[in-house]
Amino acid sequence: MKPVQFDYVAPASVDEAVAVLAQRGPESRVLAGGQSLLIELRYRTARPALLVDLNRVPGLSEIAVADNSVHLGALVRHAQLERPGFDDPLADLFRLVAPYVAHPPIRARGTFAGSIAWAHPAAEWCALATAMGAEIELRGPAGMRSVPADAWFRGAFATACAPDELVTGVRLPRPPAGATAAFAEHRRTHASFALAAAMVVLRLTGGRVGWVRIGLVNAADVPLRAIEAERVLTGELPSPELLAEAAARAAAEADPADEPHTPAAYRRHALGVLVRRCLARAVGNGTHDLASGS
Repeated sequence: MKPVQFDYVAPASVDEAVAVLAQRGPESRVLAGGQSLLIELRYRTARPALLVDLNRVPGLSEIAVADNSVHLGALVRHAQLERPGFDDPLADLFRLVAPYVAHPPIRARGTFAGSIAWAHPAAEWCALATAMGAEIELRGPAGMRSVPADAWFRGAFATACAPDELVTGVRLPRPPAGATAAFAEHRRTHASFALAAAMVVLRLTGGRVGWVRIGLVNAADVPLRAIEAERVLTGELPSPELLAEAAARAAAEADPADEPHTPAAYRRHALGVLVRRCLARAVGNGTHDLASGS
């Protein structure tokens, strides 16, 4: 099936893009990588009257590293995060997660910010943004604003972005030095979305869990941070029993829906298993990738 007819504009600056959206925002869609949008156009689940292509806007493809945060411009591709160009626990997590985002051709064009804007419940980057406390940066007719990730996602494919606003980047806090990262994903085939996935960034202080973040993928209609599981761990010695308890708490925090190939109970169980594996690896002071079923 072919897309419906639409107009096309390729602005040369953020200001020009914002001006276009101010005029025609409700009938427009923004094109960055386009790897999800093109599918919607093909099947006519999206019928925009105008595409606003950001790929000629300079300065949006940079990864900017500051002392306390990392800024990803709106055109930072998935593939860039396989080799992010800096070293810390957040970079380790990028390197672990990126290979599980679709396939190499899609990673070469698709963008981190585009994934955040699309808000698919099974998107790994959405869970990473939520777990790490990211801020999504927007430009609109009223100027700049930032939205924390936990307020950004409002449901499957629904966000806090207004029709006349443009996502210009995402800012992520850097974890404390000495933290370790782990990631685990389970899917039916290599080509499938994640049935369930988990990520952990954890720092031990004096043998106890001093800082931890746990993200859950495809655990609800929005990405989840397992806050109760983090509370169980913080300040405690990471015994096998404690890790099992934290994993059970994380699974209990999930609210998955039944799907044809994945009953909710199965996904909740899988999330608990994946969180426990990630915690065990992170506590073992190594950066690890644990793929299951892929």
